Amino acid sequence: MSHTVTVTRTTTTTTTSAIIINTGYLKAWPGLLKLAQLILGIVTVGIVSYYLNRYIRFVNTPEVFFLLMAVTFLVGTFLLLTSCLISISTASIISKTIYEVVYHGFAFILLLAASLTFVIEINHRKQNYRGADYEPYFAASIIGLVNAALYLISTIFALRSYRGL
Repeated sequence: MSHTVTVTRTTTTTTTSAIIINTGYLKAWPGLLKLAQLILGIVTVGIVSYYLNRYIRFVNTPEVFFLLMAVTFLVGTFLLLTSCLISISTASIISKTIYEVVYHGFAFILLLAASLTFVIEINHRKQNYRGADYEPYFAASIIGLVNAALYLISTIFALRSYRGL
């Protein structure tokens, strides 16, 4: 008994210009850590920038070093987070490369050094800062230390992802 079967295939191709945001990335620990690092970076840069320009006075090297490191890793983390949010493949591929391990490792070391230098300078020259400057600078340096700890945790997660654990 033979039958005749007719198979009809329809292929439809669509293109879209919409940007799809990978919100699932923010539900994972690496995404949450990057978001927290970004927020803390914005806070530290905002505080130090505000009080740095508030008075016309001599700017200390630890202030500039801290601000430079905070801005550097704020921009880098913003770019990493943005690329992982707008591209699903980027979020899965970049975590398996050595780039995140190196980036977060350097961020931890340099932000830790800048924050420690800044907090030591603030406490050493406490009398040179006006009363309104000391507390915000001290808070910014402590937030910088917390942010450095978050970068250390991100380094550990990135190392595990790189090794395939």
